[in-house]
Amino acid sequence: MIKRNAYIDFIKTALGRSRAVALLGPRQCGKTTLAQELVDIHSPNYFDLEDQSSLIALADPKSVLEPLKGLVVIDEVQQRPELFPVLRVLLDRKPLPAKFLILGSASPDLLRQSSESLAGRLELIEMGGFNLAEIGQKEAKMLWLRGGFPLSFLAKNDTDSFTWRKSFIKTFLERDLREQGIDLPSVTLHRFWAMLANSQGQIWNAAPIASSLGVSEPTVRKYLDIFTGVFMVRQLPPWHVNIKKRQVKSPKVYIRDAGILNSFLELKSEAEILRHPACGASWEGFVMEQLIRSLELDHVYFWATHQGAEMDLVLNKGGRMYGVEIKRADAPAMTPSMRIALEDLKLTRIAVVYPGKKHYSLHKKVDVVPFDDILGGMKGVLFR
Repeated sequence: MIKRNAYIDFIKTALGRSRAVALLGPRQCGKTTLAQELVDIHSPNYFDLEDQSSLIALADPKSVLEPLKGLVVIDEVQQRPELFPVLRVLLDRKPLPAKFLILGSASPDLLRQSSESLAGRLELIEMGGFNLAEIGQKEAKMLWLRGGFPLSFLAKNDTDSFTWRKSFIKTFLERDLREQGIDLPSVTLHRFWAMLANSQGQIWNAAPIASSLGVSEPTVRKYLDIFTGVFMVRQLPPWHVNIKKRQVKSPKVYIRDAGILNSFLELKSEAEILRHPACGASWEGFVMEQLIRSLELDHVYFWATHQGAEMDLVLNKGGRMYGVEIKRADAPAMTPSMRIALEDLKLTRIAVVYPGKKHYSLHKKVDVVPFDDILGGMKGVLFR
C-alpha cells in the first residue's frame, strides 16, 4: 500500500485553520481511501452520497448533521448541492462542535456552489493520482506509462493497467459526467478527448476541432472547460509581459494523466511510447505535472511569441520570475528562446529538465537538471 501522508498532513493543517475543507479531484484518484484514514467508514460521522443509506439519512440534513461532533466526512458531495446552504449554517455556529471534510469529483457546479455558499469558511485542496514523491523515483517510468490513478498504477501488469484505463474512460464518459449534470453525447466527448490527446502540449485552436466534430467553436470551448473542470485536462495559461513583440494569447492544453494519454494513443509499453511521434509531448506533460506537484505551485504559465520564442513554464515566486524548459534530449544546449526569455521576461533563473544523468550549466542563469533530481534538488537549483 502506498501511503499518501502528505495529503493527510495538508488536510489536518487546513482543518486546523478552516471550518471546512474540500478535497477535490477526479474519480478514482484515492480521495475516499484517504478520508477513511481520518474517519471510519462505519462511523455515524461518515456519509457517502453514492450509498443509498446515506442519501436516506440526509433526507433532513440539518437535523442529522447538527448533533455531530468532531470531524464529519461527506463523500461525493456534488450529488447533493443543496447541502451547501445547510453546511453554511452549521459552520457559523459558535462554538463550532464539528468540522467538515467534503469530497467531490471537482465538477464545475461543485466549485460554484461551494464558493457561493461557503465563502470564507472552506479551504480547497486539489488531489491527483500518485506522484513521484509517493511512489519513488525508481518507478518513474512505470508512472509515465500507467499514470497515477491508483488502480491503474498498482495493476498486476501493463495489460491489466491498460484495460482498466480503457474501462475508466468509458465509464467516466457514459456515467460519471452525466451524474454531474453534463448531458452530452459520450461518443462526441470521446472523439473530442482523443483529439486533445493527439495534440498534447499544443496551443489551443478551436477551429479544426470544431470543424471535425461538426459543432461551433464556442461548443468545443465548452467541452474543453468541462474536461478542465473535472481535472482531466490542464489548460496552461499564457504569460504576458509589456513588450513590443506579439505574444501568444491562447492556452496550451495537456491531458493531465500520462496513463490516460497513453490509452488514447494506444501505447501499451514504454518501448511503444519511445517510438511514437508524441513521445516528446508526452514526456513534457508528464514532467510538467510532477514539477507542479513537487514544487507545490498554484499558478504556472507558459510564454511564447509569434516570432517563435517560448518558455515551457513560467513561475512567479517571491516577486521574481523563473523559467523551466523540458527537453527530451541527451544533452540540451543553450537556445535562442532561452536568451530571449531571459531578456524579455527578466528571469532570475532557468532550469532545463532532461532525462540524462549529468547536472551542468549553460549560462550563469541557466542550469541543466536531470529528471531524477527534481524531487530532491529542484527547489535549490531554481530558487537559490
